[in-house]
Amino acid sequence: MALDLPVVLLTDPIQADEHARLARHARVVVAPDARADTLRGLIADADVLVVRSRLPEDIFDHQTRLKGVVRHGVGVDLIPMRQANALKIPVANMPGSNTASVVEYCVNAMFDLYRSMQALALRDASDWSDRRAQADRTLELHERTLGIVGVGTIGSALAKVALALGMKVIGLTRRPESLPAGVDPASKADLFAQADVVVLACPLTPETRGMVDATTLAAMKPDAVLINVSRGPVVDTAALLQALENGRLGGAALDVHDVQPIPEDLYPQALPRLLLTPHVAGITRSSMTRMSRGTVDEVLRLLRGERYANLVNPQIYEQAS
Repeated sequence: MALDLPVVLLTDPIQADEHARLARHARVVVAPDARADTLRGLIADADVLVVRSRLPEDIFDHQTRLKGVVRHGVGVDLIPMRQANALKIPVANMPGSNTASVVEYCVNAMFDLYRSMQALALRDASDWSDRRAQADRTLELHERTLGIVGVGTIGSALAKVALALGMKVIGLTRRPESLPAGVDPASKADLFAQADVVVLACPLTPETRGMVDATTLAAMKPDAVLINVSRGPVVDTAALLQALENGRLGGAALDVHDVQPIPEDLYPQALPRLLLTPHVAGITRSSMTRMSRGTVDEVLRLLRGERYANLVNPQIYEQAS
């Protein structure tokens, strides 16, 4: 009986309860790893593909009956969209599913770089005077300027929190008329020159790839901090590390990287103002539950013969009509 069910291939596991819900309607196959050859070998039997890891560019050359793809997350740069569009394979994502998690990560990173509680925490009674002296050197976010590159769903939500903290917020976006109340539009040059904190929340596109280069970093305030929750290649990593090593930048928090997982020699060990996390800004128990629930909803919708509710590439239907 199970062999007659449609096959749903997961590049990575999803939340257990939602896996069980999906398994009542499909044969669920979890890839043992996300290597290109593994995925190429498994996709031939898949009716639906659920994506949490980067797909090889030729993945769709190996499918035989794929009805659709669902991104367990928001960014679709893990999926070769040009090929999906050419083959008229519908793709869905989970917009807004990790907004709160990413915003909280950014706020946490701002506080950590400006006034780290770990650095101020007492280990024993002898730390009292040293920690108080250290606190005297910390800064407030209040009345500082936050520059957001990419004021979409996440950037807009972050702006609201920053405004509530008494920060001035400026934004770089292709549609300045869409900026939320209280956010002033800024050019790239003005944003990087004026901001005390720069948060990168933009998608990776040909225009944003490498946009934070040596010239851009040199224009920033020497005590400014950079937070990247977009994609690693938006930043010229070598230029950023050089700026930090030379004291020309106050600090950085990087959740995304040029190579993931990161190799041991990608970053130097002795940069105390560099915070590194393993692409977890959007991952909390809450957000993963939302993503898994929404993903299963979309898969079941597709298996019923319906269109996705969160269709990324509607043009495939327009081309077919």
